[in-house]
Formats: sequence, C-alpha cells, structure tokens
Amino acid sequence: MGHEMSKQVLITGANGRVGTALVEYIDNIERDYKLRLADLDIIEDRGIRIDVTDFSSCKTACDGIDTIIHLAGVASADSPFEKVLPINIVGTYNIFQAASETGVKRVIYASSAQAIEGYPLDVQVRTDMPPRPKNLYGVSKAYGEALAAYYAYQLDIEAVAIRIGAFQYQHEWDRLNSRDMSAWAEPEDICSLIVNSIDADLSGTPFIIAHGISDNRFKRLDLSDTKKLFGYDPKSNAFTAWKVDFVRDSKPKR
Repeated sequence: MGHEMSKQVLITGANGRVGTALVEYIDNIERDYKLRLADLDIIEDRGIRIDVTDFSSCKTACDGIDTIIHLAGVASADSPFEKVLPINIVGTYNIFQAASETGVKRVIYASSAQAIEGYPLDVQVRTDMPPRPKNLYGVSKAYGEALAAYYAYQLDIEAVAIRIGAFQYQHEWDRLNSRDMSAWAEPEDICSLIVNSIDADLSGTPFIIAHGISDNRFKRLDLSDTKKLFGYDPKSNAFTAWKVDFVRDSKPKR
C-alpha cells in the first residue's frame, strides 16, 4: 500500500504485550509507516518516553503524528479504581486531547472485551449493543469508547475502538476456559486488525467499534461488522488450535 509520504504512527504502550507483538508485526510487513514507540522506558532508537498521566508528555509525543495507536494502560481485569483512574481514565483523556491540539487525524484505541463482559456468556455481543462492564477495568474501557466517540463527532478526530479479547499466545497455554476460547484474540490476527484500521476508510462515520477476536468456532463477540468495515480476515480458531473437537453424529439410545 503506497502513500505519498510515510504515515507517522505513534504507538503508546509500545513495550507492552500487545505493543511488542504489533511492532514486530509491522516491521515484517510492507507498509510505509514511520513508527514512534512511546512508553515509560526507551528500549530502541525509535523510542520516546511518555507518561500518559502527564499532559505535556502526551502532547510532545503526539507532535507531527498522523495516527495514534493507544495501547498504554492498566490491563488487569481486577484492577481497583485507584489503579485505572490515572492511567486508563486521565491518561486516555490526555492522549485524545493532545491528539486534538496537535492535529492528529486518527486515534486507534485499545478497548477490551471487558467493556461488554457483563452480558451473560450465552449472549453474542454485537458492536451496536450498549457497553456492559463486569469490573472497573471494563468501566474504564467503556469510558475510553465514549471519549473516542466524543472526539470523533465533536472535534473531528477519526477514532476506532478495538475491543480486544483474550490476547494469548497458543504456546503459553495447555488449555483455555470456555469464555476465553470464545474470546481468543490470537496475536497475529489482532495485529492485522490494528494495521487495517490505520488505513480503513472512515469517511462514512468518524467513530467505529471493532471486535478484536479470532475466527473462533463460537464467538463471544460478533465479527460481521468488523470483517466488512476493516477487511478483517482472521486466520485462527481457538477450537481448532486447542483441538476441542465436536461430535459429528447423533446416536440414539438403544
């Protein structure tokens, strides 16, 4: 995919679990992106230090950027409010506000399936259903989605909120529980979705929720919108990966 100029992409939380996978993924595909990797520690020459709780730090990191991939945040589902408040709530506001003040065109926000985890497990959640968090971490992610919608519709920043599911490497787990099987987000699949959202046409609507799980046999999150709008083509299926087979034939009692 060609561009007249390299697209300047800021990744916050670049040293984290998703960030590390994403940087490696982008470095191995032919896309004309110039990456600025922001985290609390600088670990390579593309790195820049950022503290998302400090607005001036965010504004410096956003200067000259076209697209932000905002991954920085507390990522534990059982985090208390005192942990999610400075980073997931204040920090996410700081990034969107800094983006607004520096002319960033698009923010891709790492939301979470925890934003909808309050629905019963036999409900497949669509992108048009209201958030229903099960914990305060999920509340912070639902807040981030609302913030993205505000900046998109009121302040002209294109925004994508990707509800990332159970982001797990297969080799790390002998098995997943039934919920995580249905919400498995195989890392390469999710990286492909994030990359697709950098260049997706959002001219029809400035804010879109995407569902970030793999093509699992049973899906906690519905993927139909995400596949259509982002050309998302996930390759992995948790039920195949962990060899959870299905009985093919019914057999009556004798």
